[in-house]
Amino acid sequence: MDTNKRQAIMEAKTFDDLLDAEYGKVGTPVRNKYEDDAQAFCLAECLKEERKKAGLTQEQLADRIGTKKSYISKLENGHADIQLSTLYRIFNGLGRRVSVSIF
Repeated sequence: MDTNKRQAIMEAKTFDDLLDAEYGKVGTPVRNKYEDDAQAFCLAECLKEERKKAGLTQEQLADRIGTKKSYISKLENGHADIQLSTLYRIFNGLGRRVSVSIF
């Protein structure tokens, strides 16, 4: 790690300062990738948590929504992108509703 970056990290007073030092300012390509990856991770963890709350295995959920266990596993591990229609189907299969906000 270069000296300037290390110094910026050490002087960070807020989490946003730390993100700026590590990944760049909001809107830069590296920061955008970080934000996208963080959102995908949160969605994957939410999916996994809701599946477990429903008392289902990956295979049972896959059977319920007409897909393969390997796809559910890839989603939960952040190794696959998901279409919005599939997201709705998965959470519907878990007895949950999805709402999307754009801001």
